[in-house]
Amino acid sequence: MMEKTKKKREKEILKKIEQAGDAENYETSWDENGVPRSKKKSNVQRGKKSRSSGARFELKVRQDLESKGRTVDKWTNNIDLEAGKITPAKRKFNPYSRVMAIGTGFPDFISIKHISGELYSVIGVEVKINGTLSKEEKEKCAWYLKNNIFSQIWIAKSVKKGNKTEVEYYDFAEKYGNKYDKT
Repeated sequence: MMEKTKKKREKEILKKIEQAGDAENYETSWDENGVPRSKKKSNVQRGKKSRSSGARFELKVRQDLESKGRTVDKWTNNIDLEAGKITPAKRKFNPYSRVMAIGTGFPDFISIKHISGELYSVIGVEVKINGTLSKEEKEKCAWYLKNNIFSQIWIAKSVKKGNKTEVEYYDFAEKYGNKYDKT
């Protein structure tokens, strides 16, 4: 059994070395342990485009919420579901572009609107271009609602109307209420 695993690992290393030699189609980098990682250049380009379009849509959502009279800020916390508590989101550093990503919390935004007197509407807003949440994100949304951190959680989705991209919101509790209810 050990012999089989060793041969499989050798094949993986040889494949990585072969890919590393193909500089036209693959980009090679090394991790902190000195292990080479080869990525297809087309996938690297696709990732860059996806990140930039996601950032543009996030900005559009923020402007839309502010135009509706809501105060919007980046939510810089996350949830540790195992411990059942809110923790500060980890900052992500990209050593190649020397950029520190600070707002990596879940959900993306906190939106506040004064209703009357001392009554405020506090809503968490998660921005997804396709409007689809992962299983872990659904569990986090349910936890926020169950613990009354937010009164609602909206998911912002991109909708094409002709040549224009518009923002559509749906309420997490309305869409997934039966599966992830507050009890």
